[in-house]
Amino acid sequence: MSTFQALISDETPVLVDFFATWCGPCHALAPTLEQLAAEEKGRLKIIKVDVDKNPQAAAAFQVSGVPTLMLFRKGEALWRQSGVMPLHQLKAALSPYLN
Repeated sequence: MSTFQALISDETPVLVDFFATWCGPCHALAPTLEQLAAEEKGRLKIIKVDVDKNPQAAAAFQVSGVPTLMLFRKGEALWRQSGVMPLHQLKAALSPYLN
């Protein structure tokens, strides 16, 4: 958990994808996140957290469904959304937090 805390404490915004390997919607969201990472390189970091392998991280942020996306900067949660969303909608939701 301390490594996770260090990752989300960065100055650069960090989008955390809480997912599960058995989750169909999580697999559907993966290409969107890959495209977002490529388009926002340098302005946004994306990390994936498998809730089955890291239940303490999921519990700490009260993640009860997957996929759940959370945006952090300097350890503070700025934004949260559960479910799949298209790239344009995700970019619009995150744009106020990216500089």
